Amino acid sequence: MNELKNPKFAIPVVLLAGIFWSFGPYIVRNINDAHTVPWQYLFTRGLVIFALLNFYLYLEEGLNFISNYKKIGISGIVGGTGLAIAMITFIWSITNTSAAITLLCLAAMPFITALLGFLFLKEIISTNVWIAIGIATVGIIIMALGNDEKNTFFGFVLGLTSSLGFSVFSVSLRWRKETPKFTTVSIAGLICFIVSLVVIITKDISFVSSSKNQALFAVHGTVVCLGMILYASASKNIPAAELTLLSLTEVIGGIFWVWLPWLGINEIPGTNTIIGGFLIFIAMFYYSLIIKSNRRFIALN
Repeated sequence: MNELKNPKFAIPVVLLAGIFWSFGPYIVRNINDAHTVPWQYLFTRGLVIFALLNFYLYLEEGLNFISNYKKIGISGIVGGTGLAIAMITFIWSITNTSAAITLLCLAAMPFITALLGFLFLKEIISTNVWIAIGIATVGIIIMALGNDEKNTFFGFVLGLTSSLGFSVFSVSLRWRKETPKFTTVSIAGLICFIVSLVVIITKDISFVSSSKNQALFAVHGTVVCLGMILYASASKNIPAAELTLLSLTEVIGGIFWVWLPWLGINEIPGTNTIIGGFLIFIAMFYYSLIIKSNRRFIALN
């Protein structure tokens, strides 16, 4: 898919990518007894992501896409492992707490990424960014204080772990910018597939769930890939500040779909989740404004 050169067309495409991703929590909520089939979910979703991304790369580059795996290096392995951990903990988080909490934990990813970049890549964090991180941290603490039930707090911690995994993936790309990013994501899918395979065999669990569940597992993997391809086609031509704002469509949409009563889930966020989430959104908006002068372009390739 050719990159979109005109930002006027690129922006709605990135928004559409976020909307694709936002259906993930709604899909998970429609899985029958999702908390009992996480490994079957990860097995199928990981396989679908691996297969579809490699098929897309084949269409784009022919058999030359195989050479991307030779360019992975340590950064690609670290990034793929971090992303795989994010994928694994996401399903455990969202099946142990509300979709809003899981998604708002993911909304903290830019700040966790900034901290990791500061610690491991010696990237400088300005005073304004520290302020944004502080606001987001307060929001996360408020959310944590409102989740004193055992399973809910466990889901909250896993949501933060998922956000940390995504941040490790992001930092790994900054560490070695020539790392083929789509191939790194493909490796993450493969790791999910292999880990799930080992667990399923070790625990003597069935490889497949019901036909409905299997279809939803595959649909979620497909939605992730489609969103990623759309994002990649447009994001090279949108500055980082705008991308930060556009990425909120995934979080806002994800919370909206599971709340919208006529879609059948009607999951209403708690008071602390709303307050904490509001602070995270304030931090995100402030963060996007203070990096407005940063004209770097972020993309997957």
